[in-house]
Amino acid sequence: MKLIFLGPPGAGKGTQAAIVSKKLGIPTISTGDMLRAAVKEGTEVGKKAKSFMDAGKLVPDDVIIGIVAERVEKPDCALGYILDGVPRTIAQAQALESAGVRFDHVISIETADNVVEERLEGRRVCQNCGATYHLTNNPPKSEGTCDNCGHALIQRPDDSAATVRHRLEVYHSETEPLKAFYQERNVLSLVEDAGDIESVNRRIMAVLGK
Repeated sequence: MKLIFLGPPGAGKGTQAAIVSKKLGIPTISTGDMLRAAVKEGTEVGKKAKSFMDAGKLVPDDVIIGIVAERVEKPDCALGYILDGVPRTIAQAQALESAGVRFDHVISIETADNVVEERLEGRRVCQNCGATYHLTNNPPKSEGTCDNCGHALIQRPDDSAATVRHRLEVYHSETEPLKAFYQERNVLSLVEDAGDIESVNRRIMAVLGK
């Protein structure tokens, strides 16, 4: 089964992908992991990607699509895969189709902007051990201090109010149009982000017929 998870930042795509990956026995393959592996293996597209990365430039879409097309042909993807981090735009989705990479299901986790803002802006991370907390949903026992190691908790720059709003704007303008793209191909399913992680996962598995 070949899958993509769509949704705004903070929708829980990574969490759900990890659960579904384990339940279905298929790999979750992220753009970053694919790039690093292709560079390490020294494939032709890996060499191209390395030239951009070494120069501190963004790797172009055509190189990323080439790496994805190579990766999904590997034996561990024989039963399917979950793509993480691509496509992010209509252009990338069209390029994947042209490269013969198609999907059985595209799951869009429907999360309201105000929920995303509350979820991300309230997140705090221990700068020592990496433990994650939330000011409302999972607060530390002592304000601003990690329960595990006693070090200070910080708000990551990505989780500041201004950055979260910008990330949402980018999602709505660049990535959300993919819903219509995949709706036309009859592979899109909308899953409401309501309740706990297990509730959302049950809805996803029902869509997948599992």
